[in-house]
Amino acid sequence: MPKKKVNMVYIHCLIGLGIMFLIRYLPVSLPEITPVGKQILGIFVGTLYLWTTVDPIWSSLLCIFMVGISDYAPMGSVLSTTFGNPTVVQMFFLMIIMNSLQVNRLSAYIGRFFLTRKIIIGRPWVFTAVLFVGSVLIAAFVGCFAPIFLFWPILYDIFEDIGMEKKETYPTLMIIMIVVACAIGFPVPPYMSNGLALISNYATITQNILGTSVVLNNAEWLLVSLLYGAVCAAAIILFAKYVLRPDVSKLKNLTLEQLNKNPLPPLSKKQKVVGVVCVCFLLSMLLPSIFPSLPGMAFISANSLGTAIFFIVVLCVIQVDGKPVFSLKENMEPFAWGTFFLVTSAILLGGVLTNESTGVIPFLNTILAPIFKNMTPFVFSLLVLVVGCILTNICNSLVIGMILQPVIATYCLSAGINSAPIAAMTSIFVLACAIATPAASPFAAMLFGNKEWLRAKDIYKYDLMFVLIELILVLVVGLPLANMLVH
Repeated sequence: MPKKKVNMVYIHCLIGLGIMFLIRYLPVSLPEITPVGKQILGIFVGTLYLWTTVDPIWSSLLCIFMVGISDYAPMGSVLSTTFGNPTVVQMFFLMIIMNSLQVNRLSAYIGRFFLTRKIIIGRPWVFTAVLFVGSVLIAAFVGCFAPIFLFWPILYDIFEDIGMEKKETYPTLMIIMIVVACAIGFPVPPYMSNGLALISNYATITQNILGTSVVLNNAEWLLVSLLYGAVCAAAIILFAKYVLRPDVSKLKNLTLEQLNKNPLPPLSKKQKVVGVVCVCFLLSMLLPSIFPSLPGMAFISANSLGTAIFFIVVLCVIQVDGKPVFSLKENMEPFAWGTFFLVTSAILLGGVLTNESTGVIPFLNTILAPIFKNMTPFVFSLLVLVVGCILTNICNSLVIGMILQPVIATYCLSAGINSAPIAAMTSIFVLACAIATPAASPFAAMLFGNKEWLRAKDIYKYDLMFVLIELILVLVVGLPLANMLVH
């Protein structure tokens, strides 16, 4: 009889639990780290391992449970801190309201708008640029996975219609570039998931390290990430056109009829209402940062954590044809629980690791002071970004961003410089360039999972090129931009 395969989930679970429980007993002296700190470090490393190898939902819940049974704080206090965190509550309702764009298929209309511009007919690289830039914007303001679900199936049909083969150079490049665009657009909104988590985490960490919170401004974050994303988009498209030079001759015969195959019906009243309310919601998140002196902006800013709740109520109250335009049940169906719990547990770990009871901050000061001594801010920024680029493509990008934040805050405190620009740019960059390996991000995992159209060797080859371009641009363009615009 053939031997049964061992279920690797159990193996990974045992390894993760072993790390969580056993690190505290290692006979290794870590300067300044307290016994509580050793427990928390074990939980952190074990959670990092599980995030990389198994389902993020139960591994995140296990992390919260392990912190609750440690000597850090009682379970009730840990649960209150975790799920009572204003950022976590805000993110929960934000994800619900933004799901309404996909539930009501508004993302499909936005995608079709980009795909049916007459300017792209007979112009293969304009077609490429429109899809790439459209993917960045849709990922930023509609949903981070929306361009993949929207454009991949359409591209498959187009390639088959014009006679382009699977795993041919241009189809391979285009499918990969859609995902690269999603990663670039992902960190743009400062009010969603990972961007929101990193901004909140940095405020907590700087409060613990500096004694005062450094709050990264939403409008400044948005502007820097959009400008950096635009530069990356232009560079990657030009690199693909003039350096990689795939054969695009068949695209010159593409017609508007092929692009507009299976046209969508006109927008319904319900879709229009949802679209208008979502635009109002996005404006309410951004305007207080852009125009803080306008009447009412101070009130909106002070109550921004509840803005999503207010607009959900608005959508529930408004009725079209006798029915509410918003159904909580429908909008919870596509809810990304993995993302929610990963971010939730990561925010908890960020605050716990830098709490004075663990000794992690004095430990970092002891270890890093000799390394950072006499290091200029530029050399430090270069080192952090290069290390971040490497690590974010091995582990989860959000986690790497949170690991680097206390390092940045510690160095900037000792150097006497403003930490906000490098903290913002590093956070944006580690999210945007996490595409080179399956463990880097959910986008990368989807890319490597598309075995019908892509070969793993092609994904590694092109993704590494694009990551290198992003790294060069963050040093040449991103950092100067952040230093100019982030205060």
